[in-house]
Amino acid sequence: MFIHLGSDQMIPAEEVIAILNIDSYINISLKEIIEIGIAERNLHSICSRERAKSLVITANKVYLSPISSVTLYKRSQISTKGGVQ
Repeated sequence: MFIHLGSDQMIPAEEVIAILNIDSYINISLKEIIEIGIAERNLHSICSRERAKSLVITANKVYLSPISSVTLYKRSQISTKGGVQ
């Protein structure tokens, strides 16, 4: 099954390694992940950094999503149980 990350972006649920919350204050570790994604050209911004609410990490890409981490987590749980998205 797939998880809708925002806009027209969907990824397979089984590819997700982590879904992290981005607060208004981004800690140093998340900034480093984002900077590495930019440097390695693996960062896929679905929205601007200012509007990003979550960071989704897969084996090959890092996604900035405007959808909250709680909502994305729930979508991933529904996807893995065979529910409809």
